[in-house]
Amino acid sequence: MTRIAVIGGGRIGEALVAGLLESGRLTKDLVVVETHRERAHQLADRFGIRVTDDLADAAVGADLLVIAVKPGDVDAVLAPLGKAEIGSDRDQVLVSLAAGVPTARLEGKMPAGFPVVRVMANTPMLVGQGMSVIAPGRYAREQHLELVAEILGAVGKVVTVAESQMDAVTAVSGSGPAYFFLVVEAMVDAGVGLGLTRDVATQLVVQTMVGSAALLDGSGQTAAELRAAVTSPAGTTAAAIRELERVGLRSAFLEALFAAKQRSVEQGASAE
Repeated sequence: MTRIAVIGGGRIGEALVAGLLESGRLTKDLVVVETHRERAHQLADRFGIRVTDDLADAAVGADLLVIAVKPGDVDAVLAPLGKAEIGSDRDQVLVSLAAGVPTARLEGKMPAGFPVVRVMANTPMLVGQGMSVIAPGRYAREQHLELVAEILGAVGKVVTVAESQMDAVTAVSGSGPAYFFLVVEAMVDAGVGLGLTRDVATQLVVQTMVGSAALLDGSGQTAAELRAAVTSPAGTTAAAIRELERVGLRSAFLEALFAAKQRSVEQGASAE
């Protein structure tokens, strides 16, 4: 059984804990490090797990040390971890969910040769439908990646890439849910403008998105093929798509993702 210490009891940390317990991949062999007392009590009561504010104690003996804090709080986590008695009696792995923090920075704060795996997750992991992308540090081996992928598989799908691609990953899937929610918001507003109540417009848009995503995931067809199947010649859908193309929808997404990638690069540079 894999022993896991989740450092940080915020939304992402809680999502990982909930997904692991729901999947049955572990039962109680898990500890969460949370320094805010009220939040710690909430997590302990909700999941029936051990929650502590003693990071060094939680880290000793854990197979996976999962950093699930904001990027600005990473140094505060790494300082006691680097001094803890870890890595000597078992093959431990540091897993970082902190956006924009490179593995080299994490490795520099840990004992020499400590394996590190960087993760870019996204918020749908809160409902078990996350997209987690993992990248190995210098000392991470194949068995480390397999273990991390297995654990993260409890809250969605997992893909492995080189760390050099993580800024692009951040732009596509890390920030991706926000683009999706913006499109939903715009479609609901448009539906209200067409005379629907906001409640009805919301139901129509949300279920259409849910169903379309399920169809794309399960049909084996590409998005272009499925779009074409809905688009009758000279029909209503063709008219709408013609207008979206006229205002530059594809170009807007291209520019938006390039901007997100560049910002990710800048944040990574400032984190070093």
